[in-house]
Amino acid sequence: MSKENKIFVSCENANHICDKNQYKEASFWEKVKLNIHLIYCKACRKYSSKNTKLTNLFKDPKVISINQSAKDAMKEQLKKKMSQQE
Repeated sequence: MSKENKIFVSCENANHICDKNQYKEASFWEKVKLNIHLIYCKACRKYSSKNTKLTNLFKDPKVISINQSAKDAMKEQLKKKMSQQE
């Protein structure tokens, strides 16, 4: 039996498949192998969970930025504070 047909994969290989799965690049059999591995490996389940959370955070960052005039006002305040301390 060749190495690619193995059902059980190492943690290193499982993490690689998990990363590929994150970017929708994993094949069906890789996903099957990953899910079998995750059944018995707590460390890789944790890695997979954190990977999923990270992916979701990047998809919906919920970041609100301030407008340019507010940034300029903050810069001016900072300059004033710095010049007062000199």
